[in-house]
Amino acid sequence: MSFRLQPAAPARPNRCQLFGPGSRTALFEKMAGSAADVINLDLEDSVAPTDKDMARANVIAAISDIDWGNKTLSVRINGLDTPWWYRDVVDLLEQAGERLDQIMIPKVGCAADIYAVDALVTAIEAAKGRNRKIDFEVIIESAAGIAHVEEIAAASPRLVAMSLGAADFAASMGMQTTGIGGTQENYYMLHDGQKHWSDPWHWAHTAIVAACRTHGVLPVDGPFGDFSDDDGFRAQARRSATLGMVGKWAIHPKQIALANEVFTPSDEAVAEAREILAAMETAKANGEGATVYKGRLVDIASIKQAEVIVRQSEMISG
Repeated sequence: MSFRLQPAAPARPNRCQLFGPGSRTALFEKMAGSAADVINLDLEDSVAPTDKDMARANVIAAISDIDWGNKTLSVRINGLDTPWWYRDVVDLLEQAGERLDQIMIPKVGCAADIYAVDALVTAIEAAKGRNRKIDFEVIIESAAGIAHVEEIAAASPRLVAMSLGAADFAASMGMQTTGIGGTQENYYMLHDGQKHWSDPWHWAHTAIVAACRTHGVLPVDGPFGDFSDDDGFRAQARRSATLGMVGKWAIHPKQIALANEVFTPSDEAVAEAREILAAMETAKANGEGATVYKGRLVDIASIKQAEVIVRQSEMISG
């Protein structure tokens, strides 16, 4: 372990982030009553330019008027290259009340983007005497964003989560695809005449997880566009969970249960993790640094792996 200890990410359920346009108020109550851990009310891509002001007013009212329970409540503002983002921040911080937990900043390309929003938010909080500090989450959606991902992850103590926005990311990278996440038909290896598909998003996900874990930020998988493909959603979510991501977006209500299913440790996984911890306690009592569990070696590193699963289970159930 490095002398500089890796900080822990925020201890909160983040299995599913449910998105809904700020222009569609009929969805708000349903979102609040859903099984998603995080609600993202959107002012950006899902809202037409002519509806921006209306959507912002809708969201500000909904933050105070609707019972969001114990969910994390977030609003995705418009990008910093638009004329709307500053008004999103000012009106949300001055008018929305204390229930708002965080702001999602899209299309972040460098640490300076976070600095700009942080400076504005900090000034408004001081001027208005807000009691609750607003957190940030960001989306990596460009070649610049992935190139600067570690400096972005370290850009502000407000930053608690980071996601990959596959569609804009693919466009920025010049990828020949119109799919949003998942398997890409032309991204395959050929062996003995058989096609074997690999994951074109793997390297970007790994870079995000490494940056997030280095700086105590939650890494989250972004959208899966084909909401008619449950198996495809599960497959991508399982790959992301295996890599260390804590949850995934839902752009359709049917994806909520799928995300919760994948990112909730199974009873079998939790039971095995607890057995590994018990086996290692016995080994330590006997003065041993390792032992055998079900035919495989377990050691100090195994304790850390098992503790991740147990802590996640306890956090979700709690």
